[in-house]
Amino acid sequence: MRTLLITGPGGNGRTTVAAATALAAARAGVRVLLLGTDRTDTLGTVLGTPVTAAPAEVVPGLTARRVDAGEDFRADLTALQDRAAPALDLLGASRLDPEEFGPLPGAEELAVLRALRDATLSDGYGLLVVDLPPAERALALFALPEDLRRGMRRLLPPERQAARALRPVLGRLAGVPMPTERLYATAARWDTELAAVEAVLADRDTVVRLVAEPGPAGADAVRIAGLGLALRGLRTDVLVAGRVLPESVGDSWLAGPVAQQRKTLEEWRQTYDVHSVAHLGRDPRGPDDLTALAVPGAPAAPGVKAEPATAGWPVTDRLADDGILVWHIPMPGARREELDLIRHGDALAVTAGPFRRTVPLPSALRRCTVDGAALRDEELRIRFRPDPRLWPRTP
Repeated sequence: MRTLLITGPGGNGRTTVAAATALAAARAGVRVLLLGTDRTDTLGTVLGTPVTAAPAEVVPGLTARRVDAGEDFRADLTALQDRAAPALDLLGASRLDPEEFGPLPGAEELAVLRALRDATLSDGYGLLVVDLPPAERALALFALPEDLRRGMRRLLPPERQAARALRPVLGRLAGVPMPTERLYATAARWDTELAAVEAVLADRDTVVRLVAEPGPAGADAVRIAGLGLALRGLRTDVLVAGRVLPESVGDSWLAGPVAQQRKTLEEWRQTYDVHSVAHLGRDPRGPDDLTALAVPGAPAAPGVKAEPATAGWPVTDRLADDGILVWHIPMPGARREELDLIRHGDALAVTAGPFRRTVPLPSALRRCTVDGAALRDEELRIRFRPDPRLWPRTP
């Protein structure tokens, strides 16, 4: 199943575009699952039909459902108490009633990731359209699986499971309790679930569609969002410019906003495939208004493989000429003062604007030292020089 993740600056019509995209794809003959992630039913408001946690067909070919973080949290709390029942009974503790609690901080993000993973495993659909939170929160969501997996591997390295038979002895020698086998089993289960979400984001049939209103604020928001997506290695299919005013406004007060929109659209077209959506003069409501927006549907024809979703970061061999290797990282819209690099062993922490990502070095670069970096043609080029102590000598 192809996956289309839709996000953009808050309040710029991303939910409307998500609904219009799903509707256009369904009317083109694609079986579509539309997933909403807002706490309130904004998706139902746009579609003109309430959307709940239970999947329901909105129009022929289009099924919609909404993530219910509260229900997921209550189910997890019940399962946790069931697994810990012997310990709770031993302590004489009373069980918590899940209905007493709302989702804790972070539960909503985990619920969205789980719903994304489960939706891609659904049978009978050709396209998954996800109405994600605003771009800043969506980018943090994209980073969560990788960051959590790296943290768990540091705290509970999988290779230490081989010594589980020695844990009681080591515990007595150290004088402190050692991690139990159940803890490792739980960490392994979480790692598997997070890896499944990472696989969805890295899949070649997953793309991101940005939605923004052309203008100074929208231009800055798109630049920052594009920088974050590039750092995650994610590919966009189109940039939907919403609420575009007509050019024929004469000398009215709309002439200024139209000129600003025109300038922004010209700048966006230098980087993105831009699709303009006209302002209807009202907030779109229901299938007829969504159809009038003429938003593109599925990003590619069924069965046709597009380029990989995750963009490659190639390494150029310049050893013969300059004695260095160069790692190329796309950074569209980046500014030199926004970039920072810190090496941690065999990994490199890359900061771009408000975003940071720690990525493992390619095997060849692990035996090198960082020789410098430069921003050229919207690309960060990091130079590595072979470390004589680690680099194999040639006859």
